[in-house]
Amino acid sequence: MRRGIAPIVPTVRAAVLLVLAAPVALVIGATRPDAWVIAPFAGLVLLALVMIDALLAGRLEDLRLAVPGDIEVGASEAMGAHVRLSGGRPSAMQLALACDPRLAPGGRMTLDLQRQTDDWQGSARFSATRRGTGQVSCTWLRWTGPLGLGARQLEGDVDEAVRVWPNIAAVRSPALQTFLKDAQFGLIARRIRGEGTQFEALAEYEPGMDRRRIDWKASAKHVHLYAKEYETERNNQIVFAFDCGQAMCEPIQGMPRLDRAVSAALATAYVALRGGDRASLFGFAGHPEVQTPFIAASGEFYRLQRAAAELEYRTEEPNFTLALATLAGRLQRRSLIVVFSDFSDPTNAELMIESISRLVARHVVLFVTMADDELETMSAAAPDDLETLSEAVSADLLLRQRALVTGRLRQIGVDVVEAPFDRIGTRLLDAYLSIKRSGAIG
Repeated sequence: MRRGIAPIVPTVRAAVLLVLAAPVALVIGATRPDAWVIAPFAGLVLLALVMIDALLAGRLEDLRLAVPGDIEVGASEAMGAHVRLSGGRPSAMQLALACDPRLAPGGRMTLDLQRQTDDWQGSARFSATRRGTGQVSCTWLRWTGPLGLGARQLEGDVDEAVRVWPNIAAVRSPALQTFLKDAQFGLIARRIRGEGTQFEALAEYEPGMDRRRIDWKASAKHVHLYAKEYETERNNQIVFAFDCGQAMCEPIQGMPRLDRAVSAALATAYVALRGGDRASLFGFAGHPEVQTPFIAASGEFYRLQRAAAELEYRTEEPNFTLALATLAGRLQRRSLIVVFSDFSDPTNAELMIESISRLVARHVVLFVTMADDELETMSAAAPDDLETLSEAVSADLLLRQRALVTGRLRQIGVDVVEAPFDRIGTRLLDAYLSIKRSGAIG
């Protein structure tokens, strides 16, 4: 904040008084021409009151901002301020901040300060809508005199930055931590028995089990049938591949689809690391942009979070051919590739299907996309008028195209997860665990 003499400005109350006094002055001037001097005298009196009131508001001694250095996208955090004045009795005080639009709508944040003994303090909560670094660049402080007629106002430069990270609230959630500690969840905590490749133990055969797992020699020694159980392979490779193109950067409930995909992926990556698997991130749009090595320890999870923070929001269409060919070239063994994408253009969707089909021959591919609730609402809307009918027809066509694309992906052997944004993380985790239990990755 620049120190110095704060300019004096009239308040809204002073402006209202001036507007109300103007007609009275005109009436007096019209009925008593000899009393015309009353009008300018009243104006001078009001001006003097504005100046005196502003001077009584006091002088700025100190202004300190409490700006959080780090925040997760979508999370709520507080921006605080502490102001000290000298020699005055202000009646109100407001603080405005100019900041990056990712921190506040329109790039402006307002704090109402309250008196705390001799000082003034206040805060405002904000929620970051995009990852990256958001700057707080300028501040305006305005404090009003005891009469509410005059105010002092100062403007100053600020050099504060807020780093917006991917949201990993799901990783810290009690539900996931309980899930990881559950004794029945042997896949992550220790091992999982199922349809893997390494023989682990025998268990009594139950309906629904694969009959090929029945151990006839062991069963002949007992009254009941027994089936072989296998330990699921550890050290599998999982790649989370993010389409950072235009469609994925469109917001859904106030947050880009890309960020919601990142949150779901990081939660699943954390579970995978705890289970002994290796995880990597891959981001692309027009060309590959982010490629991390495989992380093998849960203690290095932060490296995945940092890499996810570097995923940029792009306005171009993704180049699936180049991106997935590059990804396939760096994989030396069979891996689970989780592709996060969205599609609205049939041509681009066709290129995506062709590129993914080349991966399926060697790798396990899981395609993740978020259901478009807006399209479903428009499609189901009652056709009360021509415009609504037209929107419903268009939405229904787009939904049919989406169903066609996901259907073709399933036909070529791709597992597809399509769910609302608030359930995409749970569905992805379930799909990963199902694939791991099947032993298909190894």
